[in-house]
Amino acid sequence: MDWNRVEGNWKQMKGKVREQWGKLTDDDLDQIAGRREQLEGKLQERYGIARDRARRDIDDWYDSQTWH
Repeated sequence: MDWNRVEGNWKQMKGKVREQWGKLTDDDLDQIAGRREQLEGKLQERYGIARDRARRDIDDWYDSQTWH
């Protein structure tokens, strides 16, 4: 997975991330700033899920995107 694409286009990606994970706030998205580990941590915090589940959810989301 080439996460650099997400990091490089974070301003555009924030909307897609917000569609997928509506519990993330604008402040959360600003703190994440495209960093995958930060996104994993925020998903754990907001959704009460384990780190491996957060990774899997992010992988599934990334794989479902039409731009990669």
